[in-house]
Amino acid sequence: MNNDKKTKSTIMKSRRDFIKAASAASGIAALGGVAPMLMSKKANAAPREMTLLAWYGHGEKDIVEAFEQANNCKVKAKYYTGGDNMLALIAQSPPGTYDVVLSDAEYVLQLKEAGFVEKLNPSDYPFDDYWPEFQRFGGHWSGKELYSVALRFGFLGVSYNSENISEKEAMSYSLLWDEKLKGRVGHFDWHLPNLGCMSMYMGNPNPYDINQKKFEALTSKTMEIRSQVNGFYDYGGTFSSLKNGQIQAMCGIGDWITGVLQKDGSPVRTVIPEEGGLQWTESLCIGKNAKNHDLARKFIQYMSSPEGQVRSANMAAYPAAIVNKKAWELLAKVTPEEAKRQRMELGKDNVISDIRNGRVKYRTLPVQQSLETWNDFWLEYKNS
Repeated sequence: MNNDKKTKSTIMKSRRDFIKAASAASGIAALGGVAPMLMSKKANAAPREMTLLAWYGHGEKDIVEAFEQANNCKVKAKYYTGGDNMLALIAQSPPGTYDVVLSDAEYVLQLKEAGFVEKLNPSDYPFDDYWPEFQRFGGHWSGKELYSVALRFGFLGVSYNSENISEKEAMSYSLLWDEKLKGRVGHFDWHLPNLGCMSMYMGNPNPYDINQKKFEALTSKTMEIRSQVNGFYDYGGTFSSLKNGQIQAMCGIGDWITGVLQKDGSPVRTVIPEEGGLQWTESLCIGKNAKNHDLARKFIQYMSSPEGQVRSANMAAYPAAIVNKKAWELLAKVTPEEAKRQRMELGKDNVISDIRNGRVKYRTLPVQQSLETWNDFWLEYKNS
């Protein structure tokens, strides 16, 4: 994107302004003594540089420092916002530019078909410790061939200011049409989650697999709320607009945004409405012709281990649910308050229950229309 530098600057400011990671620091620090994946390093060797393409936060100190120290390396991260931006960055870069690629799960198939990622050895990764829902996650496998390892996930629904909007009101996407919110509705600027949630509101059981008639109905219904919308925001703008109260309600975001703001003391929450919500899922791939293939493999092994997973759950930039069942046990010991807040407690109603009872649907790419068709409508909507 042409505004990469501006976006990164906004993201960094948002992190400084809104993220207070110190609340979990004492618990996370304890992980130093329970690192099953850490390898001894060569004392006198110069650090190697491992490149990472990811959403903001995955290359920051709270996530990678222990891995860097154990493997005598430095993680150099390039950040993107949205899967379309990720695909563009990879397509514009020579093979071997990125050792590790963090992808939203729905884009893995495109990465594989374009030849942007390497085939993985399933035996290298702890799938037996994963929740069954993530062992053979859709799009990560092509037959018996593995191309990506699930890392973390979260849910998307209605996010709202809890001082001015009740939970009952937020339990339907119809909230976005409420007259009292005129000029107070916002959008995280990415078509896929927003239109997916609107498709759920329209009653489509498979929100991304709709025929042309239903797609036209979806776009028409979405256009109805345009007059309610104050703006379209990037990562940093989404944080600030919810924090300062400029925006009172959004659909298509979730705890990955509001969880950070809650920790900062802001009165914002996310609920899964009665019409249902979406699940986003992030996963890790090894880039085609990776220059540090061995480090890339070790990094994915580390991030899928209990220690790496607990760090991911507590990520300062944006928290998320984790896919390794054994990591849930460690999370309960290290940061039990975060395990409770994110509903990752074994033996209780939890986020896995929500998947199993059908309250959420996987976010995917459009099935009966092209990705470009959905994006073209989003541009039309924004400019209307």
